[in-house]
This record gives sequence, structure tokens and C-alpha cells, in this order.
Amino acid sequence: MKKVLLSAAALFIAGLSFGQAKFGIVAGPSFSSVTTKVGGDKETSDIKVGVRAGFTADIPLADEFYIQPSLLYVGKGSKDSRDFIGGTDISYERSLHYINVPVNFLFKPEVGTGNLILGVGPYFAYAVGGKFGSNSDDIFEDDYLDGVKRFDSGGNLQFGYEMKSGLNFTLNAEMGFINLRHDGDNDNAFRNNSFGVSVGYKFGR
Repeated sequence: MKKVLLSAAALFIAGLSFGQAKFGIVAGPSFSSVTTKVGGDKETSDIKVGVRAGFTADIPLADEFYIQPSLLYVGKGSKDSRDFIGGTDISYERSLHYINVPVNFLFKPEVGTGNLILGVGPYFAYAVGGKFGSNSDDIFEDDYLDGVKRFDSGGNLQFGYEMKSGLNFTLNAEMGFINLRHDGDNDNAFRNNSFGVSVGYKFGR
């Protein structure tokens, strides 16, 4: 994870050498869930609402093509319920707090008075905190109930529109590729999924 963060920092610094590189901020809600497999039975949790916010940089590669590294805080997790012996339903939430480093390849053709935003790329994330229901135990411990690994990675998509003023609006989606369950396998898995909407602003227009 340290290498990923250093690489992202290097991309930001490299962007300073490009006269047309644009730096910005972005924020919005994130709607996340987890897909689990237990004994081969696959389930997707209910959605949990979190926050996605941070810094971005658009570094030009060619006309209308950019690479966009970002450094974000993303709140993920899930809402769920379980049937216990006796037929009692227990509702609970997982809360996971990530430092997220997506690196998108953008195509930004001019449309109308602004630019369409089409992006795709990987993301790398490290959980800096987590909680399971009201339990204060460490959700990242190997032997903890539904314990998960801290490092996550997957793919993400972006679709949006940027005005000439620098104001932009985007839809984003992330799908986790890594099985986060400790000692997980094809029949015992835990993966993050999320989507959201964001409002951003690019400086130095």
C-alpha cells in the first residue's frame, strides 16, 4: 500500500510539470454494499450510505485524453440482518473507512459548452478503521467474526460532465476484485461494491 500511495503522490507531483494539468476537489455520497459467500451461498447486503471526498488531478496525455489520480476518503460497509436460534432477527451494520487511490484514464470530448467525462481504471484502498455493529472489537483481526483484510483493490467507472468554469458532476461505481475474508476461497468470500454521485471543482481554469 505504501508503494501505491507513493506512486499516486508521484503522479500528483509530475502533474505540476504540465502547464495544463488541473487539480481539484470532489465530494458526494457513496452507496455501498458487500457481496458475501458462506459455504457457497452468495448474498448481497442492503445498502449503507457513506461519504466520498478528496482531491483529484487531471494530467493531460493527448488531446482529450487524461490520466486522473485521486486521493480520497471513502466510507463503505453494509446493512444486514441475521436469523439466530429461536427465530430472532438481529440487524447490524459494518462500517469501513478507506483511504482510496483510484487512477482513472479519462476521455473528455467537448460537448456543448463543456466536456463529457468518461473514465475507467483501477483503485487501491487501505482501511484505516472499521466497526461491526456496536462491537468495539477489531474487525480486521483474523479470528474476529466476519473479519476482513485491510487492503482492497478493484475497478471503477466514471461518467459525468464538466463545465468550462471547472464545476463538474459525476456518477461513479466501484467493484472490488479482492476476496477480503481472511483465509477465504471460492466458497467463502467478502467483496466491496459501491456507487455514488459527486460534485467537484477544478482550479486554475
